[in-house]
Amino acid sequence: MARHQTSKEPPRHRDDLTGEHALGDIGQLVLAILFTLTWVVDSFFLHYSIFLNGIVPVWVRIPLAVVLLALAAYLARTGLSIVFGERRETPGVIRKGVFGVVRHPVYLGEILLYLGLLMLSISLAAAAVWLVAVVFLHCISRHEEKLLLERFGAEYEQYMHDVPMWIPRFRTK
Repeated sequence: MARHQTSKEPPRHRDDLTGEHALGDIGQLVLAILFTLTWVVDSFFLHYSIFLNGIVPVWVRIPLAVVLLALAAYLARTGLSIVFGERRETPGVIRKGVFGVVRHPVYLGEILLYLGLLMLSISLAAAAVWLVAVVFLHCISRHEEKLLLERFGAEYEQYMHDVPMWIPRFRTK
């Protein structure tokens, strides 16, 4: 008997999605666990590399952390809902919403999440893991961009020209 896919089940295959790096999900999971463990153990137990907490006052760190965490949540939630929340009849380059500001808003949200946590308690050990995560996310996003270039050609090339990869442009054209 064939099972019907409900809206709550993850999509098995969608022609309107291009693909991801094969190690993307597992790499992100491993780095998330490594970052979290490093940050928690260093910040709350070992206190090995958190001396910057004594230099950067809490009244600076907390508001900055709140802004970074809120922005991270917005980018990730909005980006994921745009990609997975609707099925596009004609596959194409997504330029709407946060994808009109940066090309990888979900990955940027992940980077800002870690940075927001680092602002709550500045652990240099966790910052080293954060840097590894940034490099990893950059590498898998480059791979995914190659897939998108193969699929959409000039349309994606123009998108790459118009929309920055990570840091939004706040100037008008």
